[in-house]
Amino acid sequence: MVVSLDEMKNYLRVDTSEDDDLISALIKSSEKMCLAIARKEEDEIIIENFEEYKVAVLYAAAYLYEHREEADHHELTITLRSMLFGVRKAEF
Repeated sequence: MVVSLDEMKNYLRVDTSEDDDLISALIKSSEKMCLAIARKEEDEIIIENFEEYKVAVLYAAAYLYEHREEADHHELTITLRSMLFGVRKAEF
């Protein structure tokens, strides 16, 4: 994982461990979502665009955590596309 559980909990300002499993699952889901949007493999994006990828994963996981009940996945996808536009591999 590019973002550790402790990093994510610090980003979210979560002090307890009761949501650790949920947060870990959201990190993994966010990584997959960001890789799909960037159209890159994990090794490739970590080498070439680590910071951009990490920020996007932090944002996505935080969005999903904070909007558990009412997450707008279309809005999240659009935002992640904007965040990762510069690193996105062009495919036609």
